[in-house]
Parts: sequence; structure tokens; C-alpha cells
Amino acid sequence: MLKLVVFDCDGVMFSSRESNRIYYNHLLQAFSCPPMDEAELNYVHIHNVTNSVAHIFRRHSHIALDEVNAYRRSLDYTPYLSHMTMEPDLISFLKMIKPRYHTAISTNRTDTMEIILDTFALRPWFDMVVTALVAPRPKPAPDGLEMILKHFQVEPKESIYVGDSVIDQEHCAGVGVDLIAFRNRALVARYYVDNFMSIASLPPFQENCPPGQQVGG
Repeated sequence: MLKLVVFDCDGVMFSSRESNRIYYNHLLQAFSCPPMDEAELNYVHIHNVTNSVAHIFRRHSHIALDEVNAYRRSLDYTPYLSHMTMEPDLISFLKMIKPRYHTAISTNRTDTMEIILDTFALRPWFDMVVTALVAPRPKPAPDGLEMILKHFQVEPKESIYVGDSVIDQEHCAGVGVDLIAFRNRALVARYYVDNFMSIASLPPFQENCPPGQQVGG
């Protein structure tokens, strides 16, 4: 029986590709480097900030990564939030499932996750948030999910993860949690959806519910 629902942040809860483009291009511009190409944007959209900075500056060996990271830590992330769009049915879905399931986030974001939770008033909807700052190893390593499963004392088969990238696919595979692929049918996943309310009709959310009390019913 399903007991725990875990979410990725970027590309799932939020459309944040443009904010990532602006943020990382700002870092490059600050050190007089050209902007990212699309392949680099694809990389930073799903990896943690430390690996992303190393990746986009890999051809600029004359620039010390410590300097880049010190600069980025000095930035106010607030202006970039205006380029993030929360999925329109996210809150409705959370309201629907919250009484019945534990909810958590496992994300490769680091110190920017706190301001996102506060700005979009999401804290009440999640029982646990694991970032790349908290997990011993970032996704795709299974560490974040393992921490969440241990915290709630649930088995992988009692959990499900909503993700959109191959990083999420590997994250789930490492611990044996089923994946709901969000707008990405190229992934190896148990289920595929294009919006949150579609998740409510999936079999795990309908099993073991009293008649007339199914999620979304």
C-alpha cells in the first residue's frame, strides 16, 4: 500500500528552465565567459549547482572554481524566482493527497530550496525536504531517497517518486522506488503523466481506499 510520495523540484513542481538559463549565464558573464549552449543548459537543469558550475566552466581553466562559487553564494536568488512557474495543479494535488500520504522532496537544489519553499508557500505541504546540501551524495545517488525512506520507516514498495529526468530515473532505481515520469516518455518508469491531477487516477493512489473515498474521487 502506498504511504509516501516524493517529488523532484525542477521540471516537476516548477518550470524552471529559463531561470536556470539566466542564473548560470549570469555566472558566466560575471567572469567574462560566453553563455551556455543548449547541451550545457540541459546539464545544469538536472544536476546540483557544484557539478553544474564545474561543467560550464570546464573550458575556462584560468578561472578558479572557488572564486565562482564564492561569487554565486553572494548572490541574492530572489530575482530569479520571477522566472520560475509553479505547476498550476500542484497545490490542488497536494491538498488531495496530503491527508492520506507522507510527502517529501528530493532535489539537487542546494541553498536556493529554502527561499523557494517560502516564496511559494510550500512548507506546509511537505513533511521532509532533502537537498544536495543535506544528502551525503547528490542525485543520481540514492542517498536522498534512502534518508526519506528511513525517516518515515517505509519500504521502497510503499513509496513513489515523481521525476522528469534520467537523474531521477537512476535515483529511483538505486533504491527500488517506482518512478512516475513527468512529461518525459523517454524514461524507464512505472507510470507516465503530463500533469499532477492525472497522478490521482494511477493504481497506487486508488488501491486500499474505501469505496467512494479514492484519491480524486
